[in-house]
Order: sequence, then structure tokens, then C-alpha cells
Amino acid sequence: MTVSRDPSAGALAGLRVVDASTLFAGPMAAMHLGDLGAEVIKVEHPGRPDPSRTHGVAKDGVNLWWKTLGRNKRTVTADLGSDGGREVFLALAASADVVIENFRPGTLERWKLGYDELSAANPGLVLARVTGFGQTGPYAARPGFGTLAEAMSGFAAMTGEPDGPPTLPPFGLADGVASLATAFAIMVALSTRDTRGHGQVVDVAIIEPILAMLGPQITRWDQLRTVQPRTGNRSINNAPRNIYRTADGHWVAVSTSAQSIAERVLRLVGRPDLAEQPWFARGADRARHADELDEAVGGWIARHTRDEVVAAFAEAQAAVAPIYEASDIVADPQFRSLGTIHEITDPELGPMLMQGPLFRLSNHDGVIGFTGRPHGADTDDVLGELGFAPERIAALRAEGAI
Repeated sequence: MTVSRDPSAGALAGLRVVDASTLFAGPMAAMHLGDLGAEVIKVEHPGRPDPSRTHGVAKDGVNLWWKTLGRNKRTVTADLGSDGGREVFLALAASADVVIENFRPGTLERWKLGYDELSAANPGLVLARVTGFGQTGPYAARPGFGTLAEAMSGFAAMTGEPDGPPTLPPFGLADGVASLATAFAIMVALSTRDTRGHGQVVDVAIIEPILAMLGPQITRWDQLRTVQPRTGNRSINNAPRNIYRTADGHWVAVSTSAQSIAERVLRLVGRPDLAEQPWFARGADRARHADELDEAVGGWIARHTRDEVVAAFAEAQAAVAPIYEASDIVADPQFRSLGTIHEITDPELGPMLMQGPLFRLSNHDGVIGFTGRPHGADTDDVLGELGFAPERIAALRAEGAI
């Protein structure tokens, strides 16, 4: 378990990011950058906070999802549709390296805050625009959420049991994938700025990154006119690949993507005869014999406890993993060794655990300096740093601009 510390020495220290996006894909991209040391300033409407502040479960009236999604972000309020809010946003953009937004296409332009206006004061600015369907095309103006991307990308169509309906994930999968693509695109644009001297616009459509993760479905359709069927927890590419119940009521997942692993699994469960069959030599052929292989593997696993199964697979150098819930993750020695789970002291709720940054760097570990802050908590401080006098801040607040 890692106790987080000051992120100001992170790999992206000195980078300023203005997060004007809401819900998940854009804010999560900003979170990734903040984890690596970027200074992130979260801009929200004075009367309409980011909906993620009320998404999911809460403790003592304090939202827990926001504590993670809002970490390492200072919070400022501004009504971008007002003259005063526009003044604030232009000042923020002029001081920033990156602005992330997810308004419907044309909204910033209507407020006279499009890239032409923002880059006039800051030619090196990278403007990342994250929307459901991108900035152009017949669907651009539609409301777009990750659920729609999971549906339109082909993910839902290939997920679920063979005789069941298409299945959506129980979490923001498309948004999470899009957040990684956005953070990557921002870093590419910043690298280009450093070599060519100018910023640019990043256009991320949430429907696209998840599509890229789903394998060759487009090429398969183009070349064979076939689609991947729903197979539940099985794979069309190899077997045995499934989840199996242990003697003590737990579940484990087995993967045999490599031929050598498949052979080890069948030897382990006492069925080397199956590994000697001609059809066993190719993953796709093994998948056509999944019933037979599942019976052999599942039958053996059902006679052993989870700990016995994991230990035996480890000794045989075969691939297995227990199906974990959160309590298992927190207790697991591998996650502990990696420092995956961070302990942070939150001003409202005290010590709390959350998953940390995505990876480690040998010279600059990602850190969590602080958890999600209250709505608008840093408005006065940030505007003061931008040169706004106390009297001007008071006037902007009086007119509802902040």
C-alpha cells in the first residue's frame, strides 16, 4: 500500500491543464495527467457541478467516486456563457498548456471561446475535445455517452452468453478507454508543440477508442462477411478459457492463449490424453472442443479449494487467477508489492484507499496529492494567481459569473 505525497515533483510537473469537461472520459484523462504531476484546474458551472459529484455511492453525504475522479484537481467555478465567465476562462486558457472540454460541438464557439479565440492569446495551447461522436459528421450534435459507444462499437454485440442478449459492461468501459486515448493524444500534441512551436486541437470521439480495442472485427467482416459470436466467458480463439467454481465456493479464471500453457493445464488436471489429440494443436480447434475441455478442467477445479488451485497452477506454470472483489484486491500481495492501492487522508472522511496511477516510472512515480475537492473551493486562490484583484473576484461572484 502506498501513502501518496506531493505530486509537484512528478514527471509532468510544470504542465498546466484546465479541465472543463464533465462526467468521465475527459475528467479521467485530466486525472491521469494530474497523477503524473500536472497542475489540473477543474472548471465547473457555479450552479451545476460536474454530475460525477453525485454519481454512485456516498458516505455521510460525501460522494466517493468524485474523491477519486477529482483527485489532484483544484476546483474553480465559472459560467462560461456569461461575459465574466468568459473573461475567467480566457485567462485560464492563456496560462495553460492544455484545455479539456466535452461540450457539444459548437458550444465553445457560441460562447466565443473556440480554438481561434483561445489560441490567439496562447498559440501553444492544446485543446482536447472529447465527445460521443466527434466534432463532425451527422451524429456530432447528439448527446454521447460511453453506453452508446459500447453499443455502437460492437462490444455489446459480442459480449454475453450465446443464447442471451447483447451485454453492456457494469462500469464506464468506453469512457475509461477514451480517457487513455485522450491523455495519449494530448501528450502527442504537446510533443508536436515542442518540436514545431504551435498547439492544435485534439478530437476524440468516444465511439472510436473502444472500437480499436476489439480486434479485427472490421477486417473480418470485410474479408469474410462474418462476425464474432457471443460466447460467454469462452473464447473463439482458444480453450480451455472460462471461469470455474472451486470446492470452497470461489471462482477462478483460466486462460490458455499459448499452446504450451494449454498443454500444462491438461497435464495438471490429469488429462494428457486430450493434449495428444490432433485437434489440440491449434487454439481455434481447441475452442471447438470447449465442452470436453471445460469438463476436464472444471471437474478437477471443482474438487480443490481456491488456494489449492492457484498453488497447483503456479507450480505447473499455468495461467490462472482468482475472481476478486475489492476486499481481495486490497489484501493481495501482488497489488501490495506494486503499490497499486494508495492511502490518502481526505479532509472530509479521513484515511481512505483508492487505486493509484496507471504505471510506475523509474525516476518519477505518479502520486495522489489530495482527493476530490469541494465545488469551487479554489476559485479565489486561482483567480488571484491569474491577477484578478479581490474586488474583481467579488464583482464576478455578485453577478453569478463564478
